[in-house]
Amino acid sequence: MKTKIVTLDNKAAGEVELNDAIFAIEPRKDILHRVTEWQRAKRRAGTHKTKGISEVSGTTKKPFKQKGTGNARQGSLRSPQMRGGAIIFGPVVRSHEYDLPKKVRKLGLKMALSAKQAAGKLHVVDTLVVKDAKTKTLATQIEKLGLSKALFVRGDNAKDAFFNGVQNIPYTDVIPEIGLNVYDILRHGDVVLTTHALEALQKRLA
Repeated sequence: MKTKIVTLDNKAAGEVELNDAIFAIEPRKDILHRVTEWQRAKRRAGTHKTKGISEVSGTTKKPFKQKGTGNARQGSLRSPQMRGGAIIFGPVVRSHEYDLPKKVRKLGLKMALSAKQAAGKLHVVDTLVVKDAKTKTLATQIEKLGLSKALFVRGDNAKDAFFNGVQNIPYTDVIPEIGLNVYDILRHGDVVLTTHALEALQKRLA
């Protein structure tokens, strides 16, 4: 399967062959959901915390005598039924990360790319090197390309003029090819690959 290569000025720059095993497979919602939830779980801070009874400050003295007050018997002001007391089985600091087989993660990435290709939302540009890297100029170029909430994928992790120029454009991001993931693909409208990124991606996922 072939697709067009364009420049950032929306001019033709040739064609490139897309690997059908990566860009033309049938997406499955269950696989995409599994990979997305796995990614979101890894991103959770896990810093939620409540105090157990050993962590609540307060006296160990019995609040009042056992009998004769008309109240239910109590042994501590730090008990969970008391105001300001402990929380039983509350959340603790922990990692929400869990394992997902590599083949499932790889398949999910292929399916996400295939879904964008099928929807006509996958684009290939020759390069992201620009002469005028002003945000206004880049925003105009992106608009001319007909892109919405674009995710630009480059072949390396360099932060150059283009990267700096799109930082203030809403819903537009630039990531390296090695950092391409299902969650970012699905939450963006269009995915734009450089030829360098496409070559590396096809080599890695083939």
